[in-house]
Amino acid sequence: MTPRELGFRFPAEWENHQATWLSFPKNLETWEDRFQRIYPAYFQFIDELQKVETVCISVDNENLKKIVQEELDKRNIPSDNVKLYNFKTNDSWCRDHGPSFIINKELNQKAIVNWGYNAWGGKYPPYDSDNEIPKRVAEEFGYKLYEPNAIMEGGSIEVNGAGILMTSKSCLLNKNRNPSLSKAQIESKLRDFYGVETILWLEEGIVGDDTDGHVDDMTRFVNENTVVTCIETNRMDENYHPLKENLQLLKQMKIGGSALNIIELPMPDPVIDSGIRLPASYANFYIANKKVIVPTYRCKKDDEALSIISGCFPNRQVIGIDSTEIIWGLGSFHCLSQQEPVL
Repeated sequence: MTPRELGFRFPAEWENHQATWLSFPKNLETWEDRFQRIYPAYFQFIDELQKVETVCISVDNENLKKIVQEELDKRNIPSDNVKLYNFKTNDSWCRDHGPSFIINKELNQKAIVNWGYNAWGGKYPPYDSDNEIPKRVAEEFGYKLYEPNAIMEGGSIEVNGAGILMTSKSCLLNKNRNPSLSKAQIESKLRDFYGVETILWLEEGIVGDDTDGHVDDMTRFVNENTVVTCIETNRMDENYHPLKENLQLLKQMKIGGSALNIIELPMPDPVIDSGIRLPASYANFYIANKKVIVPTYRCKKDDEALSIISGCFPNRQVIGIDSTEIIWGLGSFHCLSQQEPVL
């Protein structure tokens, strides 16, 4: 039987967490010589998380464990709530390769969906160790592992926790993911393994996003019937038309017969490093227990974005962390993390 038939579902990110999973950055092809530049923001992220939930970090070996502990000590970050696991990884994007937890409260069971991972269509080999992370976590903790036999990254979908999943055609229908599967077959797998009923489709992603259009850089659920979605007001910017098209699609969507509530979120000014336009977006925030961590970009729009997101989460502390260095890796705090829900 499928997880859906058994009563499992993939919870919304704002539901209570047992932990947040991370994969410690170590890939030289991604980060080059920038580790010391990304550590301040990365460890600030860990610090904010460990105050409200356990932080589980995959590290390759004892040497990386030592580096993590030294950096925690240097910043006076308590390590009681930080758990390090010798799980070998290729890169740091745990949202996409990490364990996707599903829960069944009636059965008091938690399980993991082992979606395949191919580094966004085979762009960055090797990715074999990343692809093994869900299995390693399931083995470590004794969770049942469900196998959809399909490629799917966590950043490519958003759920509202009440039967709705949102994704983008440019990513999940890309032939570099599941060339043998039709749109209907992909939808069926999402329903069967995440326990959702309705799939909502957006179109293209933002400029600089090497994932082919992950939804977590564009549009995010903030409650069961409300999304924040990025808009670009500069008509000359490359993001103007794709984000406008997605906004029009959102205006046509309904949940339970009612129109979707839409809150517009500005895009930051373009972040360009070494001549490369990076996928900077305020939508790549992470919802933790009692707080929301938002990437900022040393930009005049930072305060506006933080204010808008604060209005979406009146019962959580909204914290901006400078992501200008981290975005060099082509992702931010949501891309780096994967939540483990409480049963």
